[in-house]
Amino acid sequence: MKQLLLGNAAVARGLYEAGCEIISSYPGTPSTEITEEAAKFKEIYCEWAPNEKVAVETVFGAALAGKRAFAGMKHVGLNVAADPLYTASYAGVNAGLVIGVADDPGMHSSQNEQDSRHHAIASKIPMIEPSDSQESIQFMKLAYEMSEKFDTPVLFKMCTRIAHSQSIADCGERVAQPVKPYVKNIQKNVMTPANAIRKHPIVEQRNKDIELWSIDCGLNKIDRGNDSSKVGIITSSTSYQYAKEVFGDSISILKLGLVNPLPEKMIRDFAAGVETLVIIEELDPIIENFCRSLGLKNEIHGKDLLPICGEFSQNLLRQCLKDMVPVAGEITTGEKIENLPVRPPIMCAGCPHRGIFYVLSKLKLNVMGDIGCYTLGAAAPLCAMDMNLCMGASVSSLHGWNKALPENENKSVCVIGDSTFVHSGITGLATIAYNQSNSTVLVLDNSITGMTGHQQNPTTGKNLYGDPAGRIDLEALARAIGINRVRVVDPYDLETCEKVLKEELAAAEPSVIISRRPCALLKGVKHNPPLKVAEDKCKSCKMCMKIGCPAISMKGGKAKIDSTLCVGCGVCTQMCKFSALEK
Repeated sequence: MKQLLLGNAAVARGLYEAGCEIISSYPGTPSTEITEEAAKFKEIYCEWAPNEKVAVETVFGAALAGKRAFAGMKHVGLNVAADPLYTASYAGVNAGLVIGVADDPGMHSSQNEQDSRHHAIASKIPMIEPSDSQESIQFMKLAYEMSEKFDTPVLFKMCTRIAHSQSIADCGERVAQPVKPYVKNIQKNVMTPANAIRKHPIVEQRNKDIELWSIDCGLNKIDRGNDSSKVGIITSSTSYQYAKEVFGDSISILKLGLVNPLPEKMIRDFAAGVETLVIIEELDPIIENFCRSLGLKNEIHGKDLLPICGEFSQNLLRQCLKDMVPVAGEITTGEKIENLPVRPPIMCAGCPHRGIFYVLSKLKLNVMGDIGCYTLGAAAPLCAMDMNLCMGASVSSLHGWNKALPENENKSVCVIGDSTFVHSGITGLATIAYNQSNSTVLVLDNSITGMTGHQQNPTTGKNLYGDPAGRIDLEALARAIGINRVRVVDPYDLETCEKVLKEELAAAEPSVIISRRPCALLKGVKHNPPLKVAEDKCKSCKMCMKIGCPAISMKGGKAKIDSTLCVGCGVCTQMCKFSALEK
């Protein structure tokens, strides 16, 4: 049965057809939909884990118990999961184990542009990379076959364009897998130094065996082009789609679906049929460097012609390679529109974070930031953030900041969301309590994982399916860690927020302030009627514009409220000294 499937939905379909039974993931764009789509299959148990490390450890245990398992995450999440990942490479598996990772070239929703292939190489784990929805299904089934055949976890790499593009896929039936019996084997599964030493040579041989297996497994293929062409392309993933569209059948292409280990023999054989090799790969020159290491006699081009930063496109290939490779036809991009206004991301109307960031900006505090919707507090006009590094870093960084500059303790805070706090902020708070820095931590509890699309987390009391689940009590947790001063505020109440912030900054001990109000976009949240402007009272002072609410603008010298956006939160009414903003 053929279907038009989003790449991530096709991955989920592949998990279903391959007989996967256990999935544990942490949401992160562009990987989130894999687990959300997989949860629609009743045969697969799915859950959100507190973080990616926990997710990988969970599915490692499930695979050890004998059931095929999967963990999904974005590229920066693989950094968090690296600890169990690298040792799982030595331990191997029982039932098949696949770890999905979605890279984000162009940084559409990420703080860096890392290339996850480096993790595959360093951990010595095979990595598969599909180029469309059909391959996402087909390659996932091959990933489990490989995992069990070679006793290894398998990395399954997506990128933003493949994850979030749709293409036709031929859907098959689920093939249920028998539970693989667990046999206790201390030498295999207990990675003490003595056991790990014996496993390392096995891992090295395993990758050599996988390389030979990959020649005929269907992951790599050659598209033979015009026999007269003396140029050959080696590529993978979305770059293959661009190359086919731009260059058509005029050139031979070696398309790699297994990007670690790279197939040396296949590359040598392909290179022998051409004079020049052009390596097309987004981000780092991993395939290119491998080809150069083989001592091939070919002229090799890659990053000397193509950028190392950002996403590729058809037009980019056409422009960069026009003098090297014959182009098939023209790309029609439509009429070019000049001077389009920029549309930067902004906190939604009624966002509970807006009031807190206004107060932080007003008090001119140093603010250590974190990953989530509240990262937008760094944007104008609030500009209320000094750093943003990675999940959970705000709490630990504040501790280090205050240890380095104790004279600034009373004017420095950190902000972190409820989901991010559970992900990796708890240990930062533990070091604050244990090492006693006078740090003020703001947990912005909007009752959901907001930035990735409203996924549940351990503080919401609901699981992935929306059913009742265990719930972390943030106040009790902070006190259990050793924080004596724990306050809860409503971020819509600016006066109270400012008062509590000043009190906690003045206190000579660590404190936690929980800013609690649900995300304005949650379905169950009831809103007030939109506000309106009494134009006769408006003095055009623009104070209401200082909170950066998209529902407020200035027209004809007067404030104007967009009634289709305004949720009546009332934050702006507290800014206006002339009572021009009315309910």
